[in-house]
Amino acid sequence: MWHKEAQRIHGLPTETEVLDVRDVEITAEHVDILRIGSKNMHNSPLLQEVSYSHRPIILKRSPSATLEEWLCAAEYILSSPSCPGVILCERGIRTFENSTRYTLDLNTVSLLKEISSLPVIVDPSHAAGKRSLVLPLASAGLSVGADGLMIEVHTDPDKALCDAKQQISPKELEQFTKKHFSHMKLCARS
Repeated sequence: MWHKEAQRIHGLPTETEVLDVRDVEITAEHVDILRIGSKNMHNSPLLQEVSYSHRPIILKRSPSATLEEWLCAAEYILSSPSCPGVILCERGIRTFENSTRYTLDLNTVSLLKEISSLPVIVDPSHAAGKRSLVLPLASAGLSVGADGLMIEVHTDPDKALCDAKQQISPKELEQFTKKHFSHMKLCARS
């Protein structure tokens, strides 16, 4: 799998989204971290199955979930003794604002740092839905205490097959990383 090749070259943990309970076991054999996407945050059978994977789980917040609902989903995963940890991922919530895809809830990121010991990362790509906003939102996420970022990057963002409008180039990521290097962390290493 290309995940393992990327890990070998760059020395970073690999992750991917799991959509179905039938895919958890085989996926866990090939990546370091499993991700539950926002549409599956309330999918109890999937949450239960990933909790047995012996892999850290990135739990993306549903756009309509309250903080309490999000933490309850994390607790449900963590109730399995096989789960080494959950990483919360704020990726934007639905509001009345329609000029961006979602509204990045930075208040919740700060609040989570006060009330929870779980690591919190921010996905500015999905919140913005617009390339020009991704890095400013990433900076904002770091400034309120996010433990890491999930940013969509493509060698030719305009030609990306999925979510092209919200992807940045490797050069943009490199410049951002150099500027914010002291704040950057790998939030999960197993």
